[in-house]
Amino acid sequence: MTARIVGLLGVLLLLSGRSHAACSDPADLGIDLSEQAHCDPLVPERCMLPFPNDYFTVADDTSRTGRRVHFTPEGLPKNKRGVPLDAVELNRHDGFSPGAALLVWMPTVDLVRSAAPGLTDIGGSLGPDSPVVAVDTRNGRRWPVWVEVDTNSPPENRALIIRPATNFLEGHRYVIALRRLVDGNGNTIPPSPAFASYRDFLCTSDPTFESRRRHMEDVFITLRRAGVERSELQLAWDFTVASSHTLAGRMLHIRDDAFRALGSRAPAFTVTSVQENPAAEFRRRIQGTFQVPLYLTGNGVPGQRFALDASGLPQRQPNPFTATFTCNLPRNDGGPARVSLYGHGLLGDQSEVNGSLVRSISATYNIAYCATDWIGMADEDVNNAIAILGNLSLFPSLADRLQQGFLNFLFLGRLVRHPDGFASHPAFQVGGVAAIDPGELYFDGNSQGAIVGGALCAVARDFRRCVLGEAGMNYSTLLHRSVDFDLYKIFLDLSYPDPFVQLLSFDIIQMLWDRGETNGYAEHLTRNSYPHTPRHTVLLLGAVGDHQVSEFALQVEARTIGAAGHIPYVAPDREVGGEHGFGITPIAQYPWAGSAYFLWDTGSPLSPLENQPPRDGHDPHDDTPKIPAVQALKDGFWHRHGLVQDVCNGAPCTGPQF
Repeated sequence: MTARIVGLLGVLLLLSGRSHAACSDPADLGIDLSEQAHCDPLVPERCMLPFPNDYFTVADDTSRTGRRVHFTPEGLPKNKRGVPLDAVELNRHDGFSPGAALLVWMPTVDLVRSAAPGLTDIGGSLGPDSPVVAVDTRNGRRWPVWVEVDTNSPPENRALIIRPATNFLEGHRYVIALRRLVDGNGNTIPPSPAFASYRDFLCTSDPTFESRRRHMEDVFITLRRAGVERSELQLAWDFTVASSHTLAGRMLHIRDDAFRALGSRAPAFTVTSVQENPAAEFRRRIQGTFQVPLYLTGNGVPGQRFALDASGLPQRQPNPFTATFTCNLPRNDGGPARVSLYGHGLLGDQSEVNGSLVRSISATYNIAYCATDWIGMADEDVNNAIAILGNLSLFPSLADRLQQGFLNFLFLGRLVRHPDGFASHPAFQVGGVAAIDPGELYFDGNSQGAIVGGALCAVARDFRRCVLGEAGMNYSTLLHRSVDFDLYKIFLDLSYPDPFVQLLSFDIIQMLWDRGETNGYAEHLTRNSYPHTPRHTVLLLGAVGDHQVSEFALQVEARTIGAAGHIPYVAPDREVGGEHGFGITPIAQYPWAGSAYFLWDTGSPLSPLENQPPRDGHDPHDDTPKIPAVQALKDGFWHRHGLVQDVCNGAPCTGPQF
């Protein structure tokens, strides 16, 4: 008998629960199992790969998915001082991030020779011959992905990155397969000995290794049903996506608990400053404080985390959080102004609401803007952010405070809407008449304000229409494609100098970041609303060649929330491939009543396809909000029954550089 037949007989014995006696010693097959307690032997070169991976979960009948993440300190990435990521908060999850990058170790792969689907050929990942395949096990359907290598690492140490072109679905399990990938010489890359053992029925005498075999057989069966043959596989594994309870459960809990305690009252607020004619476009600037139930320990300053009960839910503290606000009333005599909340940019503060991104639209279209700080990622959080870069185990403090920040915004919105809120105060009145219309509240977020603003919009009750400008989602994708990361990477490099460790670490902590940014809420942003939450309509705006927030991440967001796109997306000579339109349904006709995606081109150089930021030429990041056509677009959208108009007149959307 051949070794394969002997092995197959051994496998059949094992699956029937009988002896390992007929099987080989793993070492004789080249399989290293010395670290299998915390590393997956399928990829022996790098612990934790492939990632995400149900190898790092355990069965849990009490979770929504039936799984529970089970990381061990020995396997998790460590900083230079040998401190691993803290597994406690991560292990509360019942699955992995819906936007997770799938990481594999194949540094010799040649993606061009392998015909792997890239950003310019996402649709190729759904083709019958795609060398990289993702399958949803609930229905056997292929999932769109693109493949790239980590260009931040030296060529000999580059991980393979498989990114979802549309976020994976909550609670679903996916099987990933790699086949027919070749190196630069055209040679097929061999599977690891461990994977070859499972694929080729080469049984071993190790009970722990063999206990996984039945599960691997299920993986192979799933792939065969999807048209992927076992014999051509180089690697295959599976992972489970976290449930909405894991991703948004805490935020929904504090929202519901806080508003239940508030009841029918308006939040308490105090006006501390009234400034007349602070700018040519503004009639009045009003500043003050307001009280919000606090769910963080202490007094909620940067670095503090949720106060959790035994079930892991945040508990309301005896004393409230005192938040601050800034509101600008427009210089416009058109009657009471519509109001928009405003979300500021990266590690900034509410004073951005006084600046050039909103002044013109405020005065032209009679829109009052109110802002508070995005605590968790505001200027006062910079020192905590730097501390986190030295020890990523501190990251839960950022995610927790972001969620408290969402609640602050929700209470600010209630102050706008409630008859006993802002409109009842003389500072918000002109001639004894309210200068704002409590019936119309919207949201406008730019850059970071859009990245986290989508999550806020998904849980909002007092506003239903949101503009997310200079937008995107999924920080683990965005960071390496943003020039903003240059400064913070200096601090990260001091503690985590290995680019691969950085890549893996960000992919892991995205599981926590999901609680505080759009990536974890996108599935419920415009459809499948959370309980006790209205349906929202979203206008997504981005720029070609944005140096700070990648338009590629925005396109993933558009596909995930089902936004329809304005076409042509860009001029033919500005198209770098089919990725701008793949999976984004064109707007069928104008005016359009649903969520929409617009890409604006101000002539900047095109973004690189690799995981690098654009650096050449003009950065168009802040151009979009200042374009008159964009302001007209937002004006038409911001009404109770607002509509999206074709402000680009059937052509690609272009505008001047500012």
